[in-house]
Amino acid sequence: MTGFTSYMDIALEEARAAADRGEVPVGAVLVSPSGDILAREGNRTREMNDPTAHAEVLVIRKACATLGQERLPGYELWVTLEPCPMCAMTVSAARIAKLVYGATDPKSGGIGQGPRIFEHAQAHHVPEVIEGVRESESSNLLKSFFSARRCC
Repeated sequence: MTGFTSYMDIALEEARAAADRGEVPVGAVLVSPSGDILAREGNRTREMNDPTAHAEVLVIRKACATLGQERLPGYELWVTLEPCPMCAMTVSAARIAKLVYGATDPKSGGIGQGPRIFEHAQAHHVPEVIEGVRESESSNLLKSFFSARRCC
C-alpha cells in the first residue's frame, strides 16, 4: 500500500485515556483527506451522562462543528473497536469515506457482527472498511479493563 499512514497509535492513546477516566477504553481519530487530524477522542458516556458519547460520535460531532457542515466526505475514521450499530449509522450519515478499526466486537459490533449495518438499504452511504489494524493491542486493552472490574 503506497502512502498508507496509521493513526491507530493516537486512537489507542485516546482509548487508554478513556480507561483512566473509568470509561470503556475506546478511542477514535478523524482524519482529513490531506492527513490532518481534525478530532480525537475517547468514550465519555459516564463523564457526560450521555449514552451517545461514544468516541466515534464525539469526533464526528467535533469535526462537523469545526467545519460547519454535517457531512465529511473524504475523511477517515480510525477507531480501536468495531463501531456499534449507532456509531455505524452515524458514520454512514456523515458520509465518512473510510473506516479503520482494531478489534472486532462480537457482543455489540454493528459492522462485521450483529446487524451488519452497512449491508442494509437504510445505510445510504457505505465507507471503505478496514478491520484488524492493531487488533491485539485494542483487544487486550479492553480485556484488561473489564478483567480489572470483575476482579475482587
